[in-house]
Amino acid sequence: MATSTPFSVSCITSQARLLYKQNPKQPSHNTTLSLFGHKSSLCNNPLRYNNGAFSPLVMKPKRAHHVGVVKAQWNSRSIEVLDKQHIPVSLAKYVFDLSEKFIKEKGSFTIVLSGNSVKYLKMLVEPPYINTIQWSKWHVFWADEKAVPKTHLDSNYKFAYDRFISKVPIPMNVNTIDDALSADIAADVYEIGIKIKVDSKVIASSPNTRLPKFDLMLLDMGPEGQLAGLFPGNPALTETRKWVTAVKNAPSPPAERITLTLPVINASSNIAMVVTGAGKANAVLNALGEGQQGDEKMPVQLVSPEGEMKWFLDKGAGSLYLNRS
Repeated sequence: MATSTPFSVSCITSQARLLYKQNPKQPSHNTTLSLFGHKSSLCNNPLRYNNGAFSPLVMKPKRAHHVGVVKAQWNSRSIEVLDKQHIPVSLAKYVFDLSEKFIKEKGSFTIVLSGNSVKYLKMLVEPPYINTIQWSKWHVFWADEKAVPKTHLDSNYKFAYDRFISKVPIPMNVNTIDDALSADIAADVYEIGIKIKVDSKVIASSPNTRLPKFDLMLLDMGPEGQLAGLFPGNPALTETRKWVTAVKNAPSPPAERITLTLPVINASSNIAMVVTGAGKANAVLNALGEGQQGDEKMPVQLVSPEGEMKWFLDKGAGSLYLNRS
């Protein structure tokens, strides 16, 4: 991995160095957040107007068909079903608009990355966006990471670096999870680093919960409704005290991971859920309240953001949603 990556990182405080001694084998880059101390209007609870009165829209969502895209609104969610090649186009416009909005409002833009959804940001590093976005005001975080070195093929950082971060022409503020620490300690370190960013007003704070309120959480979803590092039945899914927690015994390797917890995800100003592939169609249908609802909810069904949520589906993932009766 190249060592001349154009982004800046948060420094390690002197208190941090006293509390934890890092592995002397340093990674080949210096992007680790190891800190110690302790919108566009897409969907706004649509209403129905009938006989002179307004009432909440709780029936099946309206769908608008355009060339290559089906748009719908369902409760507090906005849904787009597109040809797969059109997802990067729509997502780029969406992210760009949010970036401009938050930078204008508060001088920075905080975005959380996760998994395969990162590859659909590719249009942002092409004209016209690449020369228009105020990259130096971006602060990048991760929703989850595997407990592997950053150079490992399973690393979410490496995936994002290769496809997105390394292509950004000017410095961003990149805050990664420390791969030199155990999963438990790395989770604690990342949480404290986020708290420092909240205290310094880089990350907003939810007025309702006092949790970090990221401007945009970019997520994807697995076939069992898993998201970030939150899997069905795993204890991490029910963690409510911590902001960041270690995941043990994940159902797919590697078994150890680090993840933001569900309350932090739900505190977000905006969540973009990018889901592709017919193998996820049933999970999508259930997540959108149109399929059979089991006794135990999938992790994605527990996502209820304070802000807005938008789904970007390809026609495979949205196939059962489109064909429901």
